[in-house]
Amino acid sequence: MRSVLIRTLPLLLAAALLAACGREEPDTEQLGFYAFGTLVDLSLYPAGEYDVEAIGTAVQEELEILHTSWHAWEPGSLGRTNELLALQGEFSAPPSVLPLIEHGREMEALSDGLFNPALGKLVAAWGFHQDEPDGPPPDEATLADLLDDPPRMQDIERNGVRLRGTHPDLQLDFGGLAKGLAVERVLELLAERGVEAAIFNAGGDLMTLGRPSERPWRVGIRHPHGGVLGSIELDAGEALFTSGDYERGYEWEGERIHHVIDPRSGRPSQGIDSATVLHHDPALADAAATTLMIAGPDAWPEYARKMGIEQALVVLGDRIEATPALAERVQPGPDREQFVVRELP
Repeated sequence: MRSVLIRTLPLLLAAALLAACGREEPDTEQLGFYAFGTLVDLSLYPAGEYDVEAIGTAVQEELEILHTSWHAWEPGSLGRTNELLALQGEFSAPPSVLPLIEHGREMEALSDGLFNPALGKLVAAWGFHQDEPDGPPPDEATLADLLDDPPRMQDIERNGVRLRGTHPDLQLDFGGLAKGLAVERVLELLAERGVEAAIFNAGGDLMTLGRPSERPWRVGIRHPHGGVLGSIELDAGEALFTSGDYERGYEWEGERIHHVIDPRSGRPSQGIDSATVLHHDPALADAAATTLMIAGPDAWPEYARKMGIEQALVVLGDRIEATPALAERVQPGPDREQFVVRELP
């Protein structure tokens, strides 16, 4: 069913418009709708220059195509790919899935395996292959079996468009990568339609195309415990992505079970409530935010360096740590006393 195009913006997602506050006439036009499993906001600059309804419809249709193709548990191209990979015979891959696989290989290598899209069975075992996850968590025997010889992206053999799975437990889930690629595609579509400048926000993960002539874009960074932890000015072509334990999860026997699974323990990551990454490559920013959460409080700077990330921050229980490059750009909110600069190794 096609989502209804709306002309309102949720409070938190309207952060992209902070810089326009105080102007008598807004210099952007905004539209919002539900797509790709989240609320989507699009701000177009300058106001009055575009067919906003036509652009919104085109973006919405593109996201619906990608969502259907890349969904981890609903019927689509990725689901069919997983079925064929499990048979461990050679097959022709759907073209829409090949970019995910190539990026997945790259991100797994950059992260030393902390980011591993081949662990779809592990994610499903925790109950996250459903729209409203509610448990139960896997038992110890199931976890031990899944961790005994876990699959990796290298267990996919590729010959052109032909693929073959070589591991019986291989199941792809690109939850920490697909949104980055989708955001990149939307900005390409906007550029093709002659949009001068825009900011596209998919559930708090966003990227800019160009910039207004007299100002930068200014956006808020969500605090995992509620509200906004600070704001930042973005230039053209910058992507800001966050991974947090608040995004998808459920309560089980008094414990919060969230969707970011550590491939080393087979359990939800611990120690970092959220991780935010700023980079010009949205796919890398998406995967790196997930990786830093998994890396944990001690090791996240090391993995930021491994992945080529200079601008990142993480929220811990009692403080907010940021790399020097990002710390100098963020304007802290009410929790400014909690900000700590953490050097990269």
